[in-house]
Amino acid sequence: MSEDTRETIQRLAAQLQNIMQQVQTVETQIREIETTIGALQSQDPNRPVYRQVGPLLLEVDDRKSLKEELEQSRSTLDEHLGRIQGTEKELRAAYESAVKAFEAQ
Repeated sequence: MSEDTRETIQRLAAQLQNIMQQVQTVETQIREIETTIGALQSQDPNRPVYRQVGPLLLEVDDRKSLKEELEQSRSTLDEHLGRIQGTEKELRAAYESAVKAFEAQ
């Protein structure tokens, strides 16, 4: 294997691993937000809801606004996930192409 091909495959493998970790992280964040939205909706409206701000827990006065913020965060993360999944697909194709080129040598 030529040094350039080896370096290309190693570089693409590292980039692919990195982007796969990013996908997993964003998917986890989306699930956490969805769980939070569900918990917020099922919470008794007469009981207080708190939000962490730095090291403090502050009572939330406007649940509707909080839910909208959470939904906006989820939407932003969904968009980001779509972009990084596109990058993952491109990197995977480039990696597979480099491996096939090596195997054809």
